[in-house]
Amino acid sequence: QVQLVESGGGLVQAGGSLRLSCAASARTFSSYDMGWFRQAPGKEREFVAAITWTSGMTNYADSVKGRFTISRDNAKNTVYLQMSSLKPEDTAVYYCAARPRGIYVSMRTNYNYWGQGTQVTVSS
Repeated sequence: QVQLVESGGGLVQAGGSLRLSCAASARTFSSYDMGWFRQAPGKEREFVAAITWTSGMTNYADSVKGRFTISRDNAKNTVYLQMSSLKPEDTAVYYCAARPRGIYVSMRTNYNYWGQGTQVTVSS
């Protein structure tokens, strides 16, 4: 069982930056792939970014590529999402997710554990 707690959300002006953090409870955090997803009002949840358990691979949605960076610190059981050049369309609740390491078709699916979410609001 993995418990995930996001933090770092808030209100920021367009063009600004925020760093989200996700603290995990698992003793074997380093054995989990980690991802960030988001859900805007009236829309379905969508993939944002993911990082493998070894940090060897990352994957980004086209809409955030070049602006967001995912990273992890296995010693701190934490995954981060550095968001820069924020746009109003980035406004959403951001969720952290985890899945056990393994062989998967995609880095964007099969996440078993989810945090409660943190709100990010970008004003124009």
